[in-house]
Amino acid sequence: MDNILNFLGGLSWWVWVLIFLVLVAIRDIFIQRKHTISHNYPIVGHLRYFLESIGPEMRQYFVANNREELPFNRIERGWIYASAKKENNYEGFGTDRDIYAHHHIFINNAMMPYKMTKNHPNANDKSFTPCAKVIGSYNKRRRPFRPGSVINVSAMSFGSLSAKAVESLNKGVQLAGAYHNTGEGGLSPYHRNGGDVVFHFGTGYFGVRDKNGKFSMQKLIEMVDENPFIKAIEIKLSQGAKPGKGGVLPGKKISREIASIRGVVPGKDVLSPPTHSAFSNVQELYDLIEEIAHKTGLPVGIKAAIGKLDQWEELADIMLKTGKGPDFITVDGGEGGTGAAPPSFADHVSLPWVYGFSDLYKLFQNKGLTDRIVFIGSGKLGFPAKAAMAFAMGVDVINVAREAMMSIGCIQAQVCHTNRCPSGVATQSKWLQNGIDVPLKSERLAQYFKTFRKELIEITHAAGYEHPCQFNMADIDVNVDDHNLSAELDKTYNYKKDAVPFNSMQELKDCIYLGGKPS
Repeated sequence: MDNILNFLGGLSWWVWVLIFLVLVAIRDIFIQRKHTISHNYPIVGHLRYFLESIGPEMRQYFVANNREELPFNRIERGWIYASAKKENNYEGFGTDRDIYAHHHIFINNAMMPYKMTKNHPNANDKSFTPCAKVIGSYNKRRRPFRPGSVINVSAMSFGSLSAKAVESLNKGVQLAGAYHNTGEGGLSPYHRNGGDVVFHFGTGYFGVRDKNGKFSMQKLIEMVDENPFIKAIEIKLSQGAKPGKGGVLPGKKISREIASIRGVVPGKDVLSPPTHSAFSNVQELYDLIEEIAHKTGLPVGIKAAIGKLDQWEELADIMLKTGKGPDFITVDGGEGGTGAAPPSFADHVSLPWVYGFSDLYKLFQNKGLTDRIVFIGSGKLGFPAKAAMAFAMGVDVINVAREAMMSIGCIQAQVCHTNRCPSGVATQSKWLQNGIDVPLKSERLAQYFKTFRKELIEITHAAGYEHPCQFNMADIDVNVDDHNLSAELDKTYNYKKDAVPFNSMQELKDCIYLGGKPS
């Protein structure tokens, strides 16, 4: 025995490697039958699978050029990272973008930009950009809400995002004077760090469900009463990633903490059905909106990706008849989505944001209803030029999801659905979350928002305006086709945005701050 051990101990390392490879080859040929490639090409087949597994990273960092990647290219990600870190986000030697490409945006600058006085709010705070409208004012809700920022964090749940990511986002919006949408995973302890919150629920009614999984008005009322930082309620009808499709949260991802927050059983799969049980038609949706608004005093809105318009028209007719209805509408684009979705849904179901929003806005405009609704845009709008276009089309507020994730460290690994997010943002792994420094990441979210608003204000001033709400359709051109290369938005989408009431930034500042404190 000693002789055998001495013999084995004397073998060179390459002999051990050779033995290992021989054993792998024997296994591939005679034992495993799942993979044809490794069976027919033992050892080499494993190299093929390995190279395939790192293909996305190889293309992202070494193959794709600066403007090629989707959903966000390297230039876009770089701008967010630099803005969040307060680094130089400029580019030199001119743009490398193809400015003749389809849908390229041109902002028509004024001959003479808007000139600020030395006492102007933006002279002291270059990022001061509150919403020009008050959510819930038209319907006379008891607790109307004016967002202090035109850019805010979109609906992303605790469960899909990690605890440290949610905490970073909430502390970040508090620093930036913005709001934080909870997503449909319920109100967690990580949403309670000082930021304004919009509570969002979907078909699973997580956090406000009874023992049978149905919507509980009593739980919603109690939650709102106990948490005064909740400023509005949002009912999710659909989302850009997978409208009309429910989802399953696997039991292995449901910890005791997540189960307690969502009101479900730990370790057991939870279904989010495609449709709501609290209402089954437009009239019942309207009734639920009004009941929630009456019992909580808060503004209530709806979120949806846009496709067919017949039920939206029915809602508009009810609003005309009653003088009430949703206080805000969040329009999600088909190109949006932070969670997992089948490619058939993500690629093809629901309209891209520009088409969906323009269709919906025209519908409400034709009914004379745009003045009573705060329109929120969501779907890759987290860049100043895209935001200017959105405001020109009728948006009042922008929500960002993936852009906010990137500001706190997301690297677009696109493995959100695997629970192996390398940056710790979209995972429940405690080990991976340890890489998130909450104070640092919250500062970066806030800095991204401030840089975004600053550059949006600078673009607004270049166009001759004081506030982004003053943009109109003729201020923006987009490339349409080779015959008529560019056209103003009103000619492209066949409507003109209604004017938004606005007098001055100083008036907005006076409305928001009373005695140095937010109203």
